[in-house]
Amino acid sequence: MSEREERFRERIAAYARWIGMELVQILLPLADNDGRPFPEALLRRIQQELADRFGGLTAYERSPAKGVWMEGDRSHRDEVVILKVMTDAVNDSWWRRFRERLERDLQQKELVIRALPVRRL
Repeated sequence: MSEREERFRERIAAYARWIGMELVQILLPLADNDGRPFPEALLRRIQQELADRFGGLTAYERSPAKGVWMEGDRSHRDEVVILKVMTDAVNDSWWRRFRERLERDLQQKELVIRALPVRRL
């Protein structure tokens, strides 16, 4: 095989590894709107569900992120952990139903779940 063909095959293999990979991030609040912490068991159940479905997850729990947002002239604050899941394809309808269930279970107006394209190196 020529050097040119070898480089071409390497590029095709790299593209195949990259194409379709998505990183899904869930910003999961640690407490309800009145500041009462959610039960640890509830947060673990959410993590286990994602790990079972996607074969694993990463949870950034040690230093929760602090969120601030405005609603009219009133500011709100919360602490969140960030859960990350890698997947070959994002099933929008499944994620929408998952988000809606979490919003209901955690009594949140809106929960942030976002998907970003990922390139494996």
